[in-house]
Amino acid sequence: MPHLYRAPGPQEPPTPKDARITHSSGQSFEELRRACLQKGVLFEDTDFPADSSSLFYSERPQIPFVWKRPGFWQHSEWLDVVIDDRLPTFRDRLVFLHSADHNEFWSALLEKAYAKLNGSYEALKGGSAIEAMEDFTGGVAETFTTKEAPWNFYEILEKALTRGSLVGCSIDIRNAAESEARTPFGLIKGHAYTVTGVDQVNIRGQKVELIRVRNPWGQVEWTGSWSDSSSEWRSVGPAEQKRLCHTALDDGEFWMAFRDFRAHFDKVEVCNLTPDALEEDAVHKWEVTVHQGSWVRGSTAGGCRNFLDTFWTNPQIKLSLTEKDEGQEECTFLVALMQKDRRKLKRFGANVLTIGYAIYQCPGQEGHLNKDFFRYHASQARSKTFINLREVSDRFRLPPGDYILIPSTFEPHQEADFCLRIFSEKKAITRDMDGSVDIDLPEPPKPTAPGQETEEERQFQALFKQVAGEDMEVTAEELKYVLNAVLQKKKDIKFKELSLISCKNIISLMDTSGNGKLEFSEFKVFWDKLKKWMSLFLQFDADKSGTMSSYELRSALKAAGFQLSSPLLQLIVLRYADPELQLGFDDFLNCLVRLENASRMFQALSTKNKEFIHLNINEFIVLTMNI
Repeated sequence: MPHLYRAPGPQEPPTPKDARITHSSGQSFEELRRACLQKGVLFEDTDFPADSSSLFYSERPQIPFVWKRPGFWQHSEWLDVVIDDRLPTFRDRLVFLHSADHNEFWSALLEKAYAKLNGSYEALKGGSAIEAMEDFTGGVAETFTTKEAPWNFYEILEKALTRGSLVGCSIDIRNAAESEARTPFGLIKGHAYTVTGVDQVNIRGQKVELIRVRNPWGQVEWTGSWSDSSSEWRSVGPAEQKRLCHTALDDGEFWMAFRDFRAHFDKVEVCNLTPDALEEDAVHKWEVTVHQGSWVRGSTAGGCRNFLDTFWTNPQIKLSLTEKDEGQEECTFLVALMQKDRRKLKRFGANVLTIGYAIYQCPGQEGHLNKDFFRYHASQARSKTFINLREVSDRFRLPPGDYILIPSTFEPHQEADFCLRIFSEKKAITRDMDGSVDIDLPEPPKPTAPGQETEEERQFQALFKQVAGEDMEVTAEELKYVLNAVLQKKKDIKFKELSLISCKNIISLMDTSGNGKLEFSEFKVFWDKLKKWMSLFLQFDADKSGTMSSYELRSALKAAGFQLSSPLLQLIVLRYADPELQLGFDDFLNCLVRLENASRMFQALSTKNKEFIHLNINEFIVLTMNI
């Protein structure tokens, strides 16, 4: 389940020194290390124990593992991950990642920290190499399809490697049977390779572009032209071979002609340590803003534009591009949308969702854009595709102005937490359009003058007197009887009956004397509210089924005077919507009564008690709605 509350608005990009502590003890690495030194013991990590639960989540180990001791950035924040040095082995050999030198353990320890971060070693299986590249560097990913890459693709890769970017490549598979299958030239399908260099050699007066690739297995290499033992190397002198570090060892690293590389590999993934475009020579100083958010079923999981009825309910982020690029008429920026914790949630059946985003011209109005806006306006830019990758990123150029960026899953009702990073060459201002709470309630109507009551008012006054008795006050049980008796006669609204809890909440809202009962004058004021709320419910009960879709709740509450933040809306939907994401009238009424009660209570407390101001209205309503 996604987290429901976080501080709204953009956040400053963190640095490694800001690493958030992840150990359950709340202690950092230094604190844990100090405690072990004081006790004279070796650290044993209870968060990630040395047993099968840390290895697999879906199966039991096939072999008896023995854990032995030898003798990061994620989701736009740096994490302090503490592990002990016990590693899984079989017959005195490391089972997973290991170095060629059997006495070298840094890579295995790094892998263990990464496995802990994702819940188990099994969670690291499969996926894209670019995920690990980003997690270990905090960089920005770009993916190229070799068959469709720019004409200067070789120069792009050369520049990437010169800047210290991490570069990986792979061959696509069409089905599971092709995974790890070997091609006639010794390449492994569906396997993550590393690009370690590009260079050129002169052969009979002609330059030949070469690329160096490494198989992380440390063996199994390319056998085509320019492979370790191929005849092409006979045309290259010893000094040139030495410069290129050419060896005929089966160590997993090999050269190949760049034209062969483009023909045999399908995808190249580049993790840049900065967002500078590889197609350009200039190096820029980038501005970065980060937004953390959630897609929650029933409130903010609206799906893509194909689903117009719910698309508008997705999170909306306002992006203000204020300065043009140097010597240009447009503003350059890069948008990277990442879904969070999908590997960690694998054990619970979660898969990587299909995600993307769209960018619209802002119409100049404040607040969350409604369904009609998207019905009549096309996007100005969008991600190239919706795809089931952890992160989708693209580079854009748009004129200065205000835009609305909408991240979404492809299908509606799919839940996930996400991280949205926006990199711009010039200062860009971003704001979460759903991060604030604004309450604008109408003044209560003046009481009807004696002798001017309507026929309806005279009828329920008689009923009220009949139930209340001489004191003309009703308890919650009596109020329930009165309201249900009156509302049952309404032909235009369908509901079973108002609950006792709703009536108790109504008395809590309207009782000015504090005696836990409702006087007739207080009931008349509430009746006017109720008629307005019934009208709103009927307006947003589009199919006249007697229920309202939870996705319409944002608009209905705004019409009633409540503009809510996404976390608060998510909380309300979780509390009041049924499993089919529908709200009956009793649920809608109870929600409105509690919201108005909370907002009036906040206003009264903040006026009387200055020390109360540190709690904002969003936090206060979240607190009271949970009581």
